[in-house]
Amino acid sequence: MTEVLLAVGTQKGLFLGRSHDRVDWEFSGPHFPMNAVYSVSIDRRGGRVRVLAGADSSHWGPSVWRSDDLGGSWYEPPRPAIGFPEHTGASLTRVWQLQPAGDEAPGVVYAGTEPAALFRSEDGGESFALVESLWDHPQRAHWGAGYGGQGLHTVLTDPRDPQTVLVAVSSGGVYRTKDGGQSWQPSNTGLRAEFLPQESQYPEFGQCVHKIARDPVDPDRLYLQNHGGVYRSDDAGATWRFVADGLPADFGFAVAAHPRRADTAYVFPLDGAASRMPPGRRCRVFRTEDAGDSWQPLAEGLPGGDHYGVVLRDALRSDDADPAGLYFGNRNGEVHASADEGDSWRLLVSHLPDVLCVRAAVIG
Repeated sequence: MTEVLLAVGTQKGLFLGRSHDRVDWEFSGPHFPMNAVYSVSIDRRGGRVRVLAGADSSHWGPSVWRSDDLGGSWYEPPRPAIGFPEHTGASLTRVWQLQPAGDEAPGVVYAGTEPAALFRSEDGGESFALVESLWDHPQRAHWGAGYGGQGLHTVLTDPRDPQTVLVAVSSGGVYRTKDGGQSWQPSNTGLRAEFLPQESQYPEFGQCVHKIARDPVDPDRLYLQNHGGVYRSDDAGATWRFVADGLPADFGFAVAAHPRRADTAYVFPLDGAASRMPPGRRCRVFRTEDAGDSWQPLAEGLPGGDHYGVVLRDALRSDDADPAGLYFGNRNGEVHASADEGDSWRLLVSHLPDVLCVRAAVIG
C-alpha cells in the first residue's frame, strides 16, 4: 500500500495523519494552534507534495501557509499571500477554499474567500491576485450571506479546458466562466431557494449552495448539496435537477464524488436549518451509485445510539487510492474513515477541536 496523507483542519489548528495501510495512522499537530483552519489543499504537481493551509488567527487575522515537507516546516510570505486591492475597500476575513487546478494548468491554485471573491495564483500558492471580473460582476452587490458568512467555498476546474472554471458562493449561487475568468454567468437554473417567498424560489442567482463535486468519469456531471435539496447537473452546471428522493433529509453541507467510479457520490444529511443534526440522531453517510436516482445508508462501524455530529461542507472527502478511502470529520471532534469505499468505517481520532475541513491523497 502506498502512503496516504490526511489533513484535518479544525477550529484550533491543523492535524496531519500519515498511513501506509490506512489502518495504523501517525498524527502530528496541532500545526497553527489557536488558528481556525477552514481550508487546506494537497498539491502533488511538479514532482513534489505541497500542503497549503488557510489559517485564521483571531489576533493576527487570516493567512495562507505552505509546507513542502509534509508539515515538517511551514512558510508564511512576508506580505500576505492573499489581500484585497485598496480600491475594493474590502479586507480579507477568511480563506474558505484552496484548490489547485489540474495538470492542464500547472502552478495555478485558486482561493475562495470571505467576503466572497476568487483569487488566482500562478506560482503554486505563493502569491494570489484578485479575479476582478467576478468581483466587479453586477450581481455581486446583491449576494447575501449564509449563516457562516458570505463565502466563496467551491472552485472546480474543468480537466478538459483550463479556461473553464465553476465557483459557488453562499449565498450567491453557482457561476461559470468559459473564457479564463474574463466573464462570468450565473448557472442556477433548477436550484430552489427555499428561504425565499414561494413565488420567488427559483431566481437567476441568490441560492445558498453548500458544496459541489464533479463526477470523475463525466466532467459534465456535477453533484450539488444545496440549502435544502441535493441536485445533479448533466450539462456542466447549466441546469440542475433534484435527486434527494430516498434520503432521510435533503439538507446538509457536504458532498463528495468517488475519485474514479462514475455515478458515485456521498452526502451526510442533516435535519433542516431548525436543528442541523443527523436525521433520527443517527450517524450515517449516504452513497449513490446511480447518480442520485437512489441512495444507500452506510453505517457499519459508525457510532450507534444518539449522535449529534455535524459534518461541514469541506469535511467529507475521498483519497485516490484503490479501493478508494473516505474520510469525514464532525463538530464533535471525531474523524471517521473507510478503506473500502464507504462499506465499513472506523474511528481514526477523537476529541479534536471542531473539524472544519478534511483532505486526503496518496503521496508515495
